[in-house]
Amino acid sequence: MYSLEVEAEFSAAHAIVLRGVREVTHGHNWHVRCEVEGPALDPEGLLCDFHALEAALARVIAPFRNADLNATAAFASTNPTAEHVAKHIAEELLARIPKGVRLVAVRVTEAPRCVAVYRPVAHR
Repeated sequence: MYSLEVEAEFSAAHAIVLRGVREVTHGHNWHVRCEVEGPALDPEGLLCDFHALEAALARVIAPFRNADLNATAAFASTNPTAEHVAKHIAEELLARIPKGVRLVAVRVTEAPRCVAVYRPVAHR
């Protein structure tokens, strides 16, 4: 089994609701790591092109760059927690990764040593 990871980051604000109380809007430098895997390499010796995977991730996070996550379509009715951000990114990536490659996990760091991980249940 082969695996690849790509990383990206974006700056965005959010205000999550905790125990029924909405926090003050505050910003983070969000770090995202996406891991894919597959059993075979293509004829060129690649699981998939790093650049294609990076581009797919960049398209998914583009609406979040320098944004208030609460005001984005993705979080119009969802609490923009790190867990939900990781799940949203994973679900959007699933449609963009090459056939034969499985999305293993999306890790989102909103602050140092604070990481949320989402592992899709569905396999491709």
